[in-house]
Amino acid sequence: MAFDRFVAICNPLRYASILTPPRIVKMGLVCLLRGVIPIFPVPILLKQYRYCQANVLSHSYCLNQEVMTMACSDIRVNVIYGFFVTVSSAGFDFLLILVSHVIILKTVLSIMSHVERLKALNTCVSHICIVLLFYIPWIGLSVIYRFMKISSPLVQNVLGNVPLLIPPLMNPIVYSVKTKPIHARIIRVFIK
Repeated sequence: MAFDRFVAICNPLRYASILTPPRIVKMGLVCLLRGVIPIFPVPILLKQYRYCQANVLSHSYCLNQEVMTMACSDIRVNVIYGFFVTVSSAGFDFLLILVSHVIILKTVLSIMSHVERLKALNTCVSHICIVLLFYIPWIGLSVIYRFMKISSPLVQNVLGNVPLLIPPLMNPIVYSVKTKPIHARIIRVFIK
């Protein structure tokens, strides 16, 4: 999303020539590999442990941190690797998003029209909010499982499901509310 916004704001006339279908496919493959490669060793690490606790998970999916807590073996390697992957992935993503938004901000501030400047900034703010809704619970969950022994299962479940449910639900809402006909219709509904 950040690269799409970057190209749309910084090079709007070259958007179609920069984001060609082959380039989008390559970017998708890079994103897929970026997601799979760091996580690939985790099941191998988890398989090496001996488990002596109940094998019932409280999350709606198999969360690595929760499976680690069920192990009777020394899980330090998994804790260190998992935390390193979480922090480095989030840090790398944050760095790329920050750099793209700084360049976007520089471009936006050079726009003479106040209305167009606000429109471009509004798009950036929406994107940053969606990104924060994804990363803050993800990092919080990682910290809770790795470094805090006492934590409410409700907090863990909420933090575990927020990054999965909220961004996909909020994306269409955030971006559709910005279109004028939908925005006007929503205002009419609430004014009545």
